[in-house]
Amino acid sequence: MISLNDIKRQIPYCLAGTNFANLGLRYEGKVRDNYTLNGSRRIIIVTDRLSAFDRVICLIPFKGQVLNQMAKFWFENTADIIGNHAIEYPDPNVIIGHECKPISVEMVVRGYITGVTTTSAWYNYEKGVRNFCGNILAEGLKKNQKFEKPIITPSTKAEHGAHDESVSRDQIIERGLLTAEQYDFLADASLKLYARGVEVCAKQGIILVDTKYEFGISPGGEIVLIDEIHTPDSSRFWFADEYEQRFASGEEQKKIDKEYLREWLAERGFRGEGEIPTIPDDIKAETARRYIEAFELITGQKFDAEVGPVLARLEKNLSKYNP
Repeated sequence: MISLNDIKRQIPYCLAGTNFANLGLRYEGKVRDNYTLNGSRRIIIVTDRLSAFDRVICLIPFKGQVLNQMAKFWFENTADIIGNHAIEYPDPNVIIGHECKPISVEMVVRGYITGVTTTSAWYNYEKGVRNFCGNILAEGLKKNQKFEKPIITPSTKAEHGAHDESVSRDQIIERGLLTAEQYDFLADASLKLYARGVEVCAKQGIILVDTKYEFGISPGGEIVLIDEIHTPDSSRFWFADEYEQRFASGEEQKKIDKEYLREWLAERGFRGEGEIPTIPDDIKAETARRYIEAFELITGQKFDAEVGPVLARLEKNLSKYNP
């Protein structure tokens, strides 16, 4: 794996964002810069911005490359379950995809009851919630306990700067966000995607704890997977060999996801409101190391990256695209 020293050297070169006039209409998400090219293609540039508690917190070196290359791995390994928007990958931080109409509901699948955010299953369970997004939760559950079977806790996809809202199947249908048939199709696909993720991760000694999926309508009218899949931004991962012992003793699980930084912030009283604490370089570097570790452990591939300005490389690799 790339050294911690090289990770720290990359901090000044993190990709904060882009503004390419030649790539078409630009839209900035929390982590991705999107460009619509000729109305039919979407250029997605994954920046090094880290989002937590629905806020952009800081920049993490190599994070964008990790997310994009991991999404590529999973898109290729789940295409038999449901199609996706991917066409090509001209740069380690870029995916060219079909322009799809996003579905305004995220499908969150949880195999374990855990989490520290206000939308997490454990946070709500501690507050006394027993009907969580239409799922009836048993009494006596312990933090990090495995559900008898995975549950789906959908979320409305908030506008930029707003907070997502956890909702039930009935609420989604009542609000007209999806028809019953559309919801059930997404639920079936999401559970199959999660099962595939659990299966692949288990071979590497990793537990896929929970994750979220985003879908869109393709130019051909099909529902397809968009955005990303099974990355440390959208998913939580634990080490399988330590799970039982840590759960039995009430210890926190050994993680390889951005929960590390979430918990660091929560320990300092930050859960999304107010001023964001200053993040030391050591914390940024350790967060990056965990992202890279997740990529290598889960995909079985070596993470190759070079220290240097990401923006200059992007300009070169995207120069052939014009509106």
